[in-house]
Amino acid sequence: MTTEHAAYSKKGVLIAGLLLAMLFGALNATIVGTAMPRIVGELGGLHLMTWLTTAYMLVATAIVPIAGKLADLLGRRVVYVTGLLVFIAGSALCGAAQTIHQLIAFRAVQGLGGGIMMPMALIIIGDLFSGKERARWQGVFGGMFGLASVIGPQLGGWIVDAWSWRGVFYINSPLGLLAMALIAIGLGPHKKSERPKFDIAGMLTMTVGVVSLLLALTLGGKEYAWDSWQIIGLFALSAVFLALFVVAENRAADPVLPIRLFRSKTFSVVNAIGFLMSVGMFGSIMFVPFFLQGVVGISPSASGTAMTPMMLALLVASVVGGQLVQKIGVRAQMALGMAVSAAGFALLATMDESTTLWTATVHMIVLGFGVGLVMPLLTLALQESFPKTELGVVTASSQFFRQIGGVFGMTVLGAVMNHQSSVDLSEKLGPVLQKLPPSPLVDEVAKKIAEEPQDLYGVLLSPEALAKIPEAMARTFVPILKSAMVDALHHVFWWGFAFVVLGALLTGFVGNIRLSDRRGEKRADVGAAVPAGNE
Repeated sequence: MTTEHAAYSKKGVLIAGLLLAMLFGALNATIVGTAMPRIVGELGGLHLMTWLTTAYMLVATAIVPIAGKLADLLGRRVVYVTGLLVFIAGSALCGAAQTIHQLIAFRAVQGLGGGIMMPMALIIIGDLFSGKERARWQGVFGGMFGLASVIGPQLGGWIVDAWSWRGVFYINSPLGLLAMALIAIGLGPHKKSERPKFDIAGMLTMTVGVVSLLLALTLGGKEYAWDSWQIIGLFALSAVFLALFVVAENRAADPVLPIRLFRSKTFSVVNAIGFLMSVGMFGSIMFVPFFLQGVVGISPSASGTAMTPMMLALLVASVVGGQLVQKIGVRAQMALGMAVSAAGFALLATMDESTTLWTATVHMIVLGFGVGLVMPLLTLALQESFPKTELGVVTASSQFFRQIGGVFGMTVLGAVMNHQSSVDLSEKLGPVLQKLPPSPLVDEVAKKIAEEPQDLYGVLLSPEALAKIPEAMARTFVPILKSAMVDALHHVFWWGFAFVVLGALLTGFVGNIRLSDRRGEKRADVGAAVPAGNE
């Protein structure tokens, strides 16, 4: 075999490993959700169930920018393989957990590995390919998230039914080991030009600041009131450590996230667009099922299936967008994708009690297609605007700000949903309650309106809850609850629309980013995978 053929073969092995690692990493988010009921059924701790997601998300988000910097300092192979090893170990520990507290702790370990893995595939794609080639490949890799969203719930359900909930964690071991072997073969060793300088102060202050912020956003309005000392304390702690982070970065010889990057219009604007897009995207994923189950009236499993076309549209648009961007350019496609996403939110905000499942599906497809056009461009725009010595940092920053945007979106849109539900239910159910004779049920409804109005939607979301309400009372309550849910969701989707429109306006500030025809300088640890003569 010639040297060129050998190089191409090694490159193919590497890409296969990257695709496999990204697929099973993305599957982790959707496949575990299916197993949640069985997990709490066996281990107990229903009140702690949300921490199975929160623990993973907190650690994974905080580590992303650090992983990107380490990839620049230590090389791609050692960082990626380490991330895979930690993820596999965390998955195995999750599968062996005997208590809910153990499982939460092991999910944090898994999140550490997942956060290291998250940006690595796109960083390596940035190393391997020219700008035009990156557009195609990043569209394919972006589509893997859509594919994972489509097959994850079904695969998770099959594993739980055929084996046990532990299987959704154990399946990561063989897939992870195979991906790790392929990536280790495809990536060459990193050749150090000088001793790396680690920004320990920056890493520590960033981690504490980001985790405190995410905890405040996650727990505020749920576990603790927004004005409680716990939430105020977390926000204060975050502000202090993020300020210390800025000081540390200005003094560091080789900062983990150089503050000077924020002076770049491209860096700041593109990451702001990613943040705003994620606010809307995660908000839609969280709240559309409320409409499908509570207003349209389909089952939870059917609502999961109904979300599939939106994810397929996202997948198709990611792949199509990789080709389209070469014809119309980064800025034009980004503006188009944000405009289509905004149109999707506007359509969702028109849905009411008469909306059919088919109509809701079409609206979701529009939103998914818009998001899919934008998602791959966020990383591509940054990679084309900075030298390869900073490719790891800028690529990871894109993932980081999108993750933060997702948490912010779920928090803000959740607060909008809760507030509007409280207003609507007080106005519409209050007069009805006053006309009913006193009873424990009436008192309970009045209490929920005052404290947790969204809990009343359980009547719409659960046949068991509906069966406990007297039929005569249900005939009055159900239409009011549906009307209140529709109105609250209208406010949620219009807020999502506003965030996405703001992102669309920001695309006007994106510079004229040209896709390069050459790869630029080649990294030592990926050079063996690139055929000679193609530089």
